[in-house]
Amino acid sequence: MKDIELIYAKVFAGVSGELVIKHLRKITIERVLGPNANESELRFVEGQRALVHQIEQMIHRGKSNAKA
Repeated sequence: MKDIELIYAKVFAGVSGELVIKHLRKITIERVLGPNANESELRFVEGQRALVHQIEQMIHRGKSNAKA
């Protein structure tokens, strides 16, 4: 598992990687659905948020493992 974590850290390193993560956060985690959002929309967006969160965790663990 550490190998893939290091790969995530490398792929998202640098300015380009940071911009991609920032964009993903903006369109998922920071996205706010209105009060008229139905259950399907809420589930869909929550799935996207979970995926972006997983990517961020892999990057964090990869950076931590690279230092160790």
